[in-house]
Amino acid sequence: METKLNYKRTFLIGLAFLSICSFWQMYDNIIPLILQNTYHLGETMTGAVMALDNVLAIFLLPVFGMLSDKVHTKLGRRMPFIVAGTILAVIFMMLLPMIDNAEKARWSTGESFSNQVIFLAVLFFTLVSMGLYRSPAVALMPDVTPNHLRSRANAVINLMGAVGGVYALIMIKVLVGKGETPDYLPLFASIAAVMAIAVGILVITIRENKLREEVEKAEGVNTEKVEEKAIAEGVEAAGEIEAVADMEQSGATGKVKGMPKEVKRSMYFMLASIFLWFTAYNAVTTAFSRYTKVVWKMEGGSFANCLMVATVAAILSYIPIGNISAKIGRKKTIMGGVLLMAACYGSAIFAREYHPIVNAAFALIGVAWAAINVNSYPMIVAMSSGSDVGKFTGTYYTFSMAAQILTPVLSGFLLENVSYNTLFPYALFFSLIAFLTMTQVRHGDVKPKKKESILENFDVDD
Repeated sequence: METKLNYKRTFLIGLAFLSICSFWQMYDNIIPLILQNTYHLGETMTGAVMALDNVLAIFLLPVFGMLSDKVHTKLGRRMPFIVAGTILAVIFMMLLPMIDNAEKARWSTGESFSNQVIFLAVLFFTLVSMGLYRSPAVALMPDVTPNHLRSRANAVINLMGAVGGVYALIMIKVLVGKGETPDYLPLFASIAAVMAIAVGILVITIRENKLREEVEKAEGVNTEKVEEKAIAEGVEAAGEIEAVADMEQSGATGKVKGMPKEVKRSMYFMLASIFLWFTAYNAVTTAFSRYTKVVWKMEGGSFANCLMVATVAAILSYIPIGNISAKIGRKKTIMGGVLLMAACYGSAIFAREYHPIVNAAFALIGVAWAAINVNSYPMIVAMSSGSDVGKFTGTYYTFSMAAQILTPVLSGFLLENVSYNTLFPYALFFSLIAFLTMTQVRHGDVKPKKKESILENFDVDD
């Protein structure tokens, strides 16, 4: 069995995640502008459309994830989905700016027919295509990486995703022209190119079947030992066999016990907090490109500067946040992050126009968001220890995704019917409520162990 992570191979595997993150960064920032400025959708309807990807994800991600578990081809189990999904996504996404340009050309000819329905249909198929390979792409890493090396590998994967996001923001800044209805075709082409190239390199360099078989063979002995221990202790349920494996690693003994009542209470408040801070954060990220044009009168893709600063600041802050969490605990680190994020949202309320100091505020938002995300999922896992970890992992994503479905619609309604100036007060309100619910979390505050390497500090579970 491998004792050290093959970083080169892991970086190559991370190319799939890079392609995914580059697409979603562009999607979240540009599609709202097209919906509003070309098709004149109101804020509420724009928010509803922007929530569609999260609605589809709830259904598509588990389905395609399970399907990829059962597929066996020469390319592997995950690769066919990654390749097919990327090809379809590139085709459909390239149609979007073409349809958008055709609609804008119609304005000058005076034609009465609008292709809005066609645009929304193609957008739907684009999202389905992305959903087709998102789960298989994420599952590829643990398939070909030994269990004891997956934490470091996950750090590499998240770094690759961040690179994809930063690339998209740079392309937005460089390729999006001024005015309300610029030509987005060059931008979409740049994202489609990096998606195709990234996945092409992945397919050429990674032999999924060979690597998976090596990992399964190496870990098969350990699995057999765990099963023997489980049978000896009278554990019959398949889920409990996995729990015995976890207890074996931690030195615990005995059968799995249910979650105590007081821990359940903390879990509920933790899940509520997750829902609330995602409600605040996603409202800003979804509406920011429109907010900057209406309130700050920013042109073209200049709004990407703020988001790029936030992304880079989050990446750079993982290491110090890891050190802080080890000293003061996860709960205090999260609460500090929520307060910092709320303070930045509160300050943004008074910014009536763009000023370079706004970038400093967004850098702090990036740091705050990293402090929250680095520690929140591990707290969920710590509380579910001895219960069903997989169940509560799914619950974690259900709450975070539910917030991302609701908040574009709710915040969009306020933007449309009240004022664009409601955006940051909205985010401030939900951040403060999240802080209050976090005060009621009494469990899961286990101080993280010191990382074995600097790169492990980039291991984010969200």
